[in-house]
Amino acid sequence: MRNSIEWMVGGQQGEGVDSTGELFARTLVRFGYSVSTYKQFMSRIKGGHTNYKIKATKDRNYYSGDGIDILLCLDKETFPINSESLNQGALVIQEGKDVSVENGKTDSGTTYTVLTVPLKEIAKQLGNPMAKNMIAVGVSAALVDLPVDILHGFIEEIFAKKGNDVISSNKQAVLKGYELTNTHVANLVNALVVPPEPNHLFISGNEATAFGSLMAGCRYLSAYPITPASEVMEWLADELPKVGGTVMQVEDEIAGLCFAIGASYSGTRAMTSTSGPGLSLKTEALGMAGMSEVPIVVVNSQRGGPSTGLPTKHEQSDLNQMIFGTHGEIPRIVLYAATIEDAFYIAAEAFNLADKYQCPVVVGLDLGLSMNKMTVPPFDAKRVPIDRGKLITDEEAKEFGETHFKRYRFTEDGVSPRPKPGMPHAVHTTSSNEHDESGYISEDTVNRINMMKKRLEKIKDAVIQEPYKYDPGVEDSDMVLVGMGSTYGMIQEAAVLLNQEGMKVSHLHIQQLYPMPVHELESLLQGKQVVTVENNYTGQLLQLLKQHMPIHGKAEAITQYDGNPFTVKSIVKQVKELISWQL
Repeated sequence: MRNSIEWMVGGQQGEGVDSTGELFARTLVRFGYSVSTYKQFMSRIKGGHTNYKIKATKDRNYYSGDGIDILLCLDKETFPINSESLNQGALVIQEGKDVSVENGKTDSGTTYTVLTVPLKEIAKQLGNPMAKNMIAVGVSAALVDLPVDILHGFIEEIFAKKGNDVISSNKQAVLKGYELTNTHVANLVNALVVPPEPNHLFISGNEATAFGSLMAGCRYLSAYPITPASEVMEWLADELPKVGGTVMQVEDEIAGLCFAIGASYSGTRAMTSTSGPGLSLKTEALGMAGMSEVPIVVVNSQRGGPSTGLPTKHEQSDLNQMIFGTHGEIPRIVLYAATIEDAFYIAAEAFNLADKYQCPVVVGLDLGLSMNKMTVPPFDAKRVPIDRGKLITDEEAKEFGETHFKRYRFTEDGVSPRPKPGMPHAVHTTSSNEHDESGYISEDTVNRINMMKKRLEKIKDAVIQEPYKYDPGVEDSDMVLVGMGSTYGMIQEAAVLLNQEGMKVSHLHIQQLYPMPVHELESLLQGKQVVTVENNYTGQLLQLLKQHMPIHGKAEAITQYDGNPFTVKSIVKQVKELISWQL
């Protein structure tokens, strides 16, 4: 019996690759396994190769895996593109005229079995030409001995509106897949160990971010559609109206942030979502939010850049833009979830931080997190209680006894009491120009110095509940692999392999990038060889660490910027090369 399975379906966009992968992934989730997925697709509506990768394990995992145990080929490109990722003894399922079973070997010596099946013809015989993918899913499920009733249950849910005939034909297709397996490759069946069924959620990073925002009290989102961030808006478009909230699809990226700033100024928790090109367009408005001290949350789901770049590919190259992108200097907080579970909690915390420090909070994602799904434990909504900071009532404003309320009054912590507009005892002025305590435009030099200090120093102590994740043995290691975002699972597995080979390697993953918790990180990195693992060309995370900590003599970056995520093998290989080069 086996504790894990790595599975992939590939084909042309428009052939149902995504829905086929989703069905098999959900079946494994319902069976009780921890599932991580990754989708490769091109920036077009139809045509071009796409695939859906799954790794399912008995214990928790955070990465869709390096290898493939079962490869379902719906086009001729799938096998040559992915053959070198096959695990020893893998099964390849492909379309052909007749049923046949053959053995093969890759250029690197990996042996595999090819099951050729006339999927289209069998589907026609079942009266549903569209059911060919279901036959292949049936073969896949039979190979790991999944209960057929789980698949049948999903078929009833998926095709409920299409009638009993469609449901029946798809069920028959799945059963045909089981029959083909038992008849032709029964010797390859290797059942998954049945785990205790946990109460898993199966959710993407975009969905988790939207969910966390909703639970934090966000009631307004304005955004412009852009890959890979659109799902944040789509999810909230379904859910926000149920709690009295509003989603506006606006005319462009600039409006997306400007509308949200207006909503937040009124006292509503508001946000916008975008990707790198959209964040570039939002930077002037981001500066306005910083200058006028309006709380706002901006979700940046990164993709390959620059310009239009690689709209559907993975990259982590917006770090500098998220931290430094605006005209002038403003207060901001930049967060970046390590896992989909963290995306929920970090999104929720972002609204508390925005209100508490009255500044923009940028929540970073990357495509490895945003558009791909993973099983996570149920979210604990009580873990992040709502904190509106110094948002005051009219009665509280009345106590100040001011005809014109000093919206930007100097305080010990730099954060001013914030009334909502229209309150009778808190009439005030706000401005995107430099201003004094009352909000009136001012170019006085002393006032300018004091206002800059007020804004920029108020966030110096800002910290989230889990600003970083680290291995308990980091203090005893020689090398620390440092990452951000969706590299978490790959680095974690790579560190385990390197330690098994006798190295002393630990893993540190940073979730609060600005202001960076320098004191705590420096104590963890001091005296270690620091190696950042990041999906960009220039090693932006490494450069950021070097700005804050004296690690220059023993710090390197492993970078990848081809549009694909790291694999565990590639990280291990490059770490070994790095050590070999230094010896």
